Amino acid sequence: MVQFTSALLVALSAIAMHAQGAPLQKRIAQVIADSTAKWEQACLAAGGAEKCNPVSVTAFTTLLAAAGPCEQQDSADAMIDLAKTLNNDADMIKFAQIFAQQPRNTPNSQAVPYCQQAPKNPELNGLFQCQFQGADQQTFVGGLKVGAAGTIPFGHSAPLSPLGSCPANPTGPIADGSQLTDITSDPGLQNVDSSSSSGSSGSSSSDDNAASATTAAVASTTEAAATSTAAAASSTTAAASSGSSSSSFQLQNAKDAQALNAKFATLTADSSCNEGDMACIDSGFAQCVGGKFVNMGCGATLQCFALPLVNKPGTSLACTTADDAAARMAAAGATGGITGSD
Repeated sequence: MVQFTSALLVALSAIAMHAQGAPLQKRIAQVIADSTAKWEQACLAAGGAEKCNPVSVTAFTTLLAAAGPCEQQDSADAMIDLAKTLNNDADMIKFAQIFAQQPRNTPNSQAVPYCQQAPKNPELNGLFQCQFQGADQQTFVGGLKVGAAGTIPFGHSAPLSPLGSCPANPTGPIADGSQLTDITSDPGLQNVDSSSSSGSSGSSSSDDNAASATTAAVASTTEAAATSTAAAASSTTAAASSGSSSSSFQLQNAKDAQALNAKFATLTADSSCNEGDMACIDSGFAQCVGGKFVNMGCGATLQCFALPLVNKPGTSLACTTADDAAARMAAAGATGGITGSD
C-alpha cells in the first residue's frame, strides 16, 4: 500500500509538472555492481583471490551521482594496477578500460561532467565515460552548458561529436541503465583522439610516486570500507605466522561476517547511516548517501552478503549466491550458516 501510494504521488507530481510546462527531471541509475562483474571474474581467474572484490566494490560505487568527477578514473587505474601484478592480465585491463567509460548515474537527467586530469596508467589515455541517452546532452549536472569547464573530456579542445559518446561506443550515448560490457567487449582504443592519447601522468617519476601513493590510499580506503571488524586492523604478518593462527583468524572472519549479515537483516533503506557506510539491504549492495542508504542491487541471480576474507583478517561485501556464502562460512569452520543462527 505504501509503495502504491508513493508511486501514485510520483505519477501525480509528474503530471502536474507537465501540465505547468515545467521540465520533467528524473534520476537515471543502473545496477552499478554489474559494471565491474566481468572485471572481477577476470581478476579471480587471474589469481587475484581476495584482492579482487574490494577493488571491484570501490570501483562500482564511483558510478553513484555523489562521486567526484575523477573517482571513476582513479578506480580504473587501481583495477589496472592490480592487473599488472597478475602478469598484465589482458582481460582485466580490457574490462578496466571499458569500466572507465561506463556512464555514471545522473541525479537530474543532465549529463555528468568529465574528469579533467590525466590517468596514471597509459592504458586509460583518451578514455572517458559515455552518457545515458535519457540525459540532456546540452546541459551538465550543475547547470553547465556544453563548452563550460568539465563538459569537454580531458585532452579534447571541442565538444564531442556526437555528444554523449565515448571511444567504446562512438555512435552516441547508451540506453539508460545499460552496461557497456553488455554492449561491447572492445574498449575502442582505435577511436581515441590521438591528441588526447599521450597525457598519462605516469611519464615522470614524481608523478609515478604520487600516483602510487594515491593508489595505495585508494586500496587502504577500499580495505577499510569493505572491512567492518576489529580483526581487520590486526597484523596480517602475525596472523599468518603459523597454520593454527591462520585457522584462528579465518574462523573469526567468518563469525564477524555472520554478525554483519545478522545486523544487515535488521536494516532498511530508512535506517540511519553515516556518509560512505556500506551494507547489504534487501539482498542488494547499498551505500549511505546523504544520510540514507541507496540500494544499488546485485545481479539478477545474486544477493549481497558479508563474506570472510581468506588470507588475512577481515570481511568484505560481495554479490554472490546464498549457497556460496554459506559454504564460505562452513569452510572457515563457522557453524550456523550465513547469520550464525541457522
